[in-house]
Amino acid sequence: MNSRSDTIQVGMTHTFDCSYLPGKQEQLLVLQEESLDLTLFEKLLALGFRRSGETIYKPHCPHCQACLPIRIPAARFTPSRRQKRTLKQNKDVSWSLVDTCTEEHYALYERYIKARHHDGPMYPPSREQYDHFVQCSWHPPKLLELRLDDELIGVAVTDVLPNSLSAIYSFFDPELDKRSLGSLMILLQCDLARQMHKEHVYLGYQINESRKMNYKTAYHPYEILTANGWQRNE
Repeated sequence: MNSRSDTIQVGMTHTFDCSYLPGKQEQLLVLQEESLDLTLFEKLLALGFRRSGETIYKPHCPHCQACLPIRIPAARFTPSRRQKRTLKQNKDVSWSLVDTCTEEHYALYERYIKARHHDGPMYPPSREQYDHFVQCSWHPPKLLELRLDDELIGVAVTDVLPNSLSAIYSFFDPELDKRSLGSLMILLQCDLARQMHKEHVYLGYQINESRKMNYKTAYHPYEILTANGWQRNE
């Protein structure tokens, strides 16, 4: 869809407690448009912004630069030995890309949050909260479903854009932790991007000091956004 004008307005939130680093304060640059051109949205991704629901945001913290935008160049990505084992281990898992959020998706999300993130900002889960951060009127996301014997075991909420994929959020059956389904969904998104001839897979923010957010540099090569632009790490 086209934006209503050639300009966008950016606001700034108040500071609040950081969700990932105890003792830190967080502040966000925020824009919220009723419609947004996808080419413009992709340019915002390249500037370090992310989408949550209808809202586009970027960390702009007064005393911290720990959030590092990270993306994978799809054509150059090569799975590590560990990632190849994850793919082999999950050969019995089927996947598909669907357009519609369902009650089955939410039920899995609720189980995941209660089991894995009961100490985080998304707890307690609710359908309203889920719809608020997943749904987007100007660009409904795709949902990559994982199934084992026809049972839903994982979902990766993904934006498919003109030249990239953007991984919004993923959740999975907490009882299947040994299958590394979170890693599997990133690997599948990289493969899907290559099949669709997309240049990048955006993974959001790498936070080296956060146990929950410091895993994304395991996918090589990757690119980190710095003051000097995107820097590749082989």
